Amino acid sequence: MTTAIVLIKAKTAQVSELARQITQVHGVSEVFSVAGQYDLVAIVRVRSNEDLASVVGDSIRQLDGLSHSETLIAFRAYSKEELDAGFALGLD
Repeated sequence: MTTAIVLIKAKTAQVSELARQITQVHGVSEVFSVAGQYDLVAIVRVRSNEDLASVVGDSIRQLDGLSHSETLIAFRAYSKEELDAGFALGLD
């Protein structure tokens, strides 16, 4: 499983519509409206880097209203539950 975080800048009047369109893209699990440098953050979960290239390059980046995006590929996922379990087993 490949997970990526896609940071998205939208054209001002199109943030909500762009978010709606992104939620319809196969492979996108969540879309967040955020404050700061970016307008939206999309979480993409796919089987391979090739699938990720298709989702981001062929689908998300082609949507009307997107002005810029930056994709971060996750190497590992950490959660409180996983970290607590590791410490309980004595793992470093």
